[in-house]
Amino acid sequence: MVLRKNIPSTASVVQEKSGGCLYSPAAERNLVQIVELVRCYSPISGNALEIASGTGQHIIELAAAVPDLVWQPSDIDEARLNSITLRGLKKPLPNLLPPIKLDVTDKGWSALCPNQDFILLVNLLHLVSESEVKAIISGISESLVQGGRCAIYGPFMRNSAFTSSGDKAFHQSLIEADPDIGYKDNTWMLNLFRQHKLKAIKILEMPANNLAFVVGKSCT
Repeated sequence: MVLRKNIPSTASVVQEKSGGCLYSPAAERNLVQIVELVRCYSPISGNALEIASGTGQHIIELAAAVPDLVWQPSDIDEARLNSITLRGLKKPLPNLLPPIKLDVTDKGWSALCPNQDFILLVNLLHLVSESEVKAIISGISESLVQGGRCAIYGPFMRNSAFTSSGDKAFHQSLIEADPDIGYKDNTWMLNLFRQHKLKAIKILEMPANNLAFVVGKSCT
């Protein structure tokens, strides 16, 4: 995964708090919705991977809210990995593993975290290219056990259209910074899921025009 330095600051506002932990206002805003999404659609128990855990704000609360899942945080950025570790030290939980460095756009990344019952991915796909999304979804399918589930949350186009002028402007700022990134279309995502034996279980409209895809790995 390319750590793009030219992405607009509005795409990922992260602040450093005292003690070395990072803080994202956007992660705080959607925290309640993410926890409720996972509670509703994750398995009761098993192994859970969060891709691009970022500051660690989500996974700490998820591990507390869904205690029978063993949570594996991951990220590619050292500062974010450090923030996740520090948050875990401040709030130790028996079902929260140490974070791992994981580049989910590398082919074969799933070998580092196989046999997952649940995978969560929040607010990443608009920040990577279509080819990188394909590698991510392929790896998710490979990493999930048969019958496992994945929840993907973020901003998407609907049938090639934007849901608001604000979304259109944000997408435009992204592609001006890097023409390979930007919003992906919901129908394109659904076709990609099918190509990788991932069946759409639920598509949910979320706050701030976001979508949540809940998909399951087909047993056949």
